Amino acid sequence: MLYGADYNPDQWPEEVWDDDVRRMNEAGVNIVSLGIFAWSRIQPAEGVWDFGWLDRVIDTLHAGGIRVNLATATASPPPWVSATYPETLPADETGASYWPGSRQHFAPSSPVYRRLAGELVRRIAERYVDHPAVVMWHVGNEFGCHLWMDYSDAARDAYRRWLREKYGTVAALNAAWGTNFWSQRYGAFDEVFPPRLAPYSHNPSSMLDFRRFTSDMLLECYLAEREILLATGATQPITTNFMGPFKPADYRRWAPHMDVIADDCYPDPAHPTRVRDSAFQRDLVRSLKPGVPWLLWEQATDAVNWRPANPGKAPGALAAETAQSIGRGADGIMFFQWRQSRAGSEKFHSAMLPHAGTQTRTWQEVVSLGERLHRLGELPAPGSDARVALIFDWENWWAVEERDHPFDVEYLAVALEWYGALHHRGVMVDIIGPEEADARYDLVLAPALYLLRDDGAAALNRYAREGGTLLTGPFSDIVDQHDQFCDGGFVTRLGEALGIRYEDFGALAGPPASGMGVGALGATGAGDPQTVALTLDGVPARGTLVAEAIHATTAEVVVAFDDGPNAGRPALTRQRHRAGEAWYVATMPDAAGVDAIVARLLRETGVRPVVDDVPDGVEVARRGSLVTVINHGDKPATLDLAGTDVESGHPLGRTELAPQQVVFALIPVAEAPSPAGPTALTPAAVS
Repeated sequence: MLYGADYNPDQWPEEVWDDDVRRMNEAGVNIVSLGIFAWSRIQPAEGVWDFGWLDRVIDTLHAGGIRVNLATATASPPPWVSATYPETLPADETGASYWPGSRQHFAPSSPVYRRLAGELVRRIAERYVDHPAVVMWHVGNEFGCHLWMDYSDAARDAYRRWLREKYGTVAALNAAWGTNFWSQRYGAFDEVFPPRLAPYSHNPSSMLDFRRFTSDMLLECYLAEREILLATGATQPITTNFMGPFKPADYRRWAPHMDVIADDCYPDPAHPTRVRDSAFQRDLVRSLKPGVPWLLWEQATDAVNWRPANPGKAPGALAAETAQSIGRGADGIMFFQWRQSRAGSEKFHSAMLPHAGTQTRTWQEVVSLGERLHRLGELPAPGSDARVALIFDWENWWAVEERDHPFDVEYLAVALEWYGALHHRGVMVDIIGPEEADARYDLVLAPALYLLRDDGAAALNRYAREGGTLLTGPFSDIVDQHDQFCDGGFVTRLGEALGIRYEDFGALAGPPASGMGVGALGATGAGDPQTVALTLDGVPARGTLVAEAIHATTAEVVVAFDDGPNAGRPALTRQRHRAGEAWYVATMPDAAGVDAIVARLLRETGVRPVVDDVPDGVEVARRGSLVTVINHGDKPATLDLAGTDVESGHPLGRTELAPQQVVFALIPVAEAPSPAGPTALTPAAVS
C-alpha cells in the first residue's frame, strides 16, 4: 500500500524537514505529494527560478526512503501572473473578474495562463524527470473545484472555437440548439457568447454545450501538461485528483487519459448518510478504470475547516473510512496534509501530524493505520466483483437539472437512493455509463435517464433483450444528445423494449412558491408536497414528484397506482423478452418503495450479497478474494465470516466487531474473476 499525504515544506523553515522525514518513517509513510501550491516559491517573478529549496527537499525525502508524487504546481498562479497578465483571470456570469487572493484564480481557456503554466511544467519536468525519488506526476489539483464555470473573454473566444470544431457550420449549430425559438438564430459563430447573466432562462441546449465545453477546457489543461511531461521523457504514471461525483467535470471522458485514477473524498462525520455516500463515490472512481486499483489522494485525519460546522471523527473512524476505500479498490491511502498549517485558510484542517503534536489521538491513529496497511501486503486487483450496475451519466446530470422542466430532479440524490438499497444489503455495484451496459451484469438500474444518447439507447435495448434485467424510469429517454425531444413523443427509443407507451409526465404538486397563500395547492394541504400511494410486494410506499401516465402495450402491469391523478394506471411494469427483461417505474419512489423494488429485482436475478445476514451499520465489500468488513455503527455487531483474518492469519467464524472496527478477511470467490482491464498498478509499479 502507498501511504502518505500532501507535503508542503515551503510553509515551514528548513530546520524541520529532517524531523518531518523521521516522523514520516515513524508513521509508515512511504510517499508524499509535493509542490502542489508551490508556483510562487519556484518562480517568484517572471523569468526568475528558484529550485534550490526543492532540490534539497526531494533529496532529503529520497534519503529517508520516501517516494515523491511530484506536482506540476500549476493549480494556483502567483500574484505576479495576474498583476502582469490580468487577462488570465476568470470572470463570473456578469462578466466581472474574479481576483487573486485565494486559489485557482485562472481562466482555464486563457492562452497566456496555458503558456505560463506550460513553461513551469517544462522546467520542473526537465529538472526532476530522472530523479529516483519521483515515482508519479500530480498534474494541477482538483480541476474546477472552485470555478464551476468561467465566463471571461478568454472563455468566449475558446467557446466559439470549440463550437466551430463541434458543428462545422452555423446552420448545424442552429439546428442542434433549436434557435428559431425566441429569435435566437445565429448568423455567425462570433455572435455566440457564454451564457452570461440574462433576463430569463438560457437556451437549455446551449447550456448543455457550455457545460461540455467547461469540462473539455479543464481536461485540455490537464492534457497540455501531460504532453509536456511525456515530451521530456516522463515514464512515471501521470494523473490528477478527481472529486468523486463532481458535476462540472465529466470524469468518464477524462478517465482514459489517467494512468491511474486518484480521488479526494471527505465524508462529513455528522451526515447521516455519509457511509453510503462515500461508498458510492469510491465505487464510482473504481468503475472509471475497471481492473486497475485507484489511489485515495486526499482525505482528512479528523476535522476539516470548510463546512459551517466541522466536528471531528469518532475514535476509530479514520481506519474505518480508510478500509472502505481499500475494500472498494484503493491501493494508495493519502491525506491532506502531512503537517498541519500554521497560517492560511486551512490552518484548522486536520493533518497526519497535528499542530498539537504527537501526544494526540490523531497521531496515534495515523501510526496505527500505517502499521495495519503494511501488514496487508499486496492486494488483489479489483476485478469483476459486481453483478449489478447503476448508470450515472454526467451529460444527463447537466441536462436533467436544467430549469423549465415539469418538476425538479436532484439527479445525484436519486442515484444515491437506488445505490443505498443495494449498499445496505452488501451487494457490490459498478457505476457505469449507459453505453457500458452489457453481459457482465445481471441487473442494471438506470434511474432518471432523461438525456439518452443513441449509443446508450442501443446498449440498453441490447442488454434487456439479450439476457439482462434492466430497470429505468421515471423521466427517462425524454431527450436526445442536444436536449431536444425525439420524433414520435417520449420514451421512443426504449419504449418497445419496455413494452410501454408514454402519454404524460403527470407532475405532482410541490410545496408552494414563496409568497403563495395557504391553500394554494388545494388538496395537498398547507404546503405539503403531493404524493401518490402504491403497494410493492405488500410494502406500502409513496411516489413523489411525478405519477406518469403510461400505457402497458405489451408489458405486464406489476403494480398500479392506488390513488392520485393516475389511480389504477401502471406504476411498475415488466416486459419479458426471450432472454432478458425490462422494468419501468412511473414515479420517484420513496425510500421504502426503492427498497422494495430492489429486493424484488435481486430475488428475480439471483444476485447475492458479499456476506449473508449483514447487521445494520456493518458494511461489506469484495475485491477478488479480499472481503472488507466494517462496523460503522456505535454498537457492537456480530456476523459469520467463513475465511481467514488477513492481518493475523487466524481463521474467522462467528465474529463480533466493536464500533468502527475493521476486519480484512480472505474469503476466496467460488470462481475467481478475471481482471476486467489492464494490469493492476501496485506500489512496485511506481517504485
